[in-house]
Amino acid sequence: MTDSPSKPDVAVVGLGRVGLPLALSFADRGLNVIGIDNDPARLSSVREGAMPFRETGAQELLDRVGASGRLSLSERVADAARARHIVITLGTPSFSHIEIDMRDIRSALDDLLGALRPGHALTLRSTVAPGTTEFVAGYLAKHRGFQIGEEVYVAHAPERIAAGRFLEEIDSLPCIIGGVGARSGEVAAELFGVFKAPIVQTTPVQAELAKIWANILRYTHFALPNLLMMDCERYGANVFEVIDLVNRDYPRGGLAQPGLTAGTCLRKDFAFSEERSNAPGMLLAVSRVNESVPLFLVEGIKRRVGSLSGRKVAVLGLAFKADTDDERDSLAHKLVRLLERELADVVAHDPHVSTPTASLEQAVESADVVVVGANHSELCDPRTLAMIAERSSADCLVVDPWNCWGAGQVFAYASELAALGAPSA
Repeated sequence: MTDSPSKPDVAVVGLGRVGLPLALSFADRGLNVIGIDNDPARLSSVREGAMPFRETGAQELLDRVGASGRLSLSERVADAARARHIVITLGTPSFSHIEIDMRDIRSALDDLLGALRPGHALTLRSTVAPGTTEFVAGYLAKHRGFQIGEEVYVAHAPERIAAGRFLEEIDSLPCIIGGVGARSGEVAAELFGVFKAPIVQTTPVQAELAKIWANILRYTHFALPNLLMMDCERYGANVFEVIDLVNRDYPRGGLAQPGLTAGTCLRKDFAFSEERSNAPGMLLAVSRVNESVPLFLVEGIKRRVGSLSGRKVAVLGLAFKADTDDERDSLAHKLVRLLERELADVVAHDPHVSTPTASLEQAVESADVVVVGANHSELCDPRTLAMIAERSSADCLVVDPWNCWGAGQVFAYASELAALGAPSA
């Protein structure tokens, strides 16, 4: 890794879970890349050749790129202007009162303003609210007088890759590009054309809406079975059997499975639409369903075992998604906090996350309740269930909204599940 390579072809501003794999992928395809981030720990990790987070195949990619000398690093956003192409992968969170927070993007633009020259191309890669790409173009035109699409190029190329699948999907998912003005889309396509994925040109706002609504669709898709799970608890029905009845050999089925639906994208991206929605509250209702699942599980536990004060509760899995280390906006943490408010003695285990957790054996030993917070492959192994049955308390309640072990019960006792055929450890 070097801090002074030959002139870079592309700069990536923001080396998080979107930006760093992208920067490495550009470099792996022969481009000279400068990666920019204001997190000293993250820059130090990359300089030392260690991925700061898990992404399938990324460590090997970093090893190759580090040896090639095609990646340099900086903490100064203004250094991005050394490259013709500038890709901004900074997040745009929402304020608590459903308003988009543009401060990081505006700060980056302010740092770049004095260094931009005709020929520069600026591409927004992270999810942004409708109108943001036009705002960026207008901001540059207002403060520097550039003709956007002729002198300086501005586009949105939304990142739609699933965690853990970057190296596969960067070459397979269609790359949507929405350019401002005459040639911005064409110039952005020159950059992203280094990948094998087909490029689809559209308008900036349609590119923004396509990404936002892809996430809204998933967020809503998972809210429906979660609401059904709550209804089944009320009526004494089995949610997994009802889902099977809906889907089995029915051409208009497709109801998903319940679970803790969260993650930094799904939990916030509905706000990009809700901020100026023609149906205010609709997507907030979807959010409330998903956000209420941890409380639903805690209340369900209390109905079955009584007070949780002083009772040991094991939470297995803290990441928001199976087989990843990403804890951002994970509802498992909300579940832990709610259990602690009930004065439970909570012990967490997760084989993937960076947060220190207990071993699986320590977590389930003498546990009164075991809750599956994330459906990691290791946790859904029948041997994990066997360990719970062997090591937990005699009347341990197992809470599995994911149906990890195929028992088809959200709430069940370990002895019952073991009787269904869990193998010996």
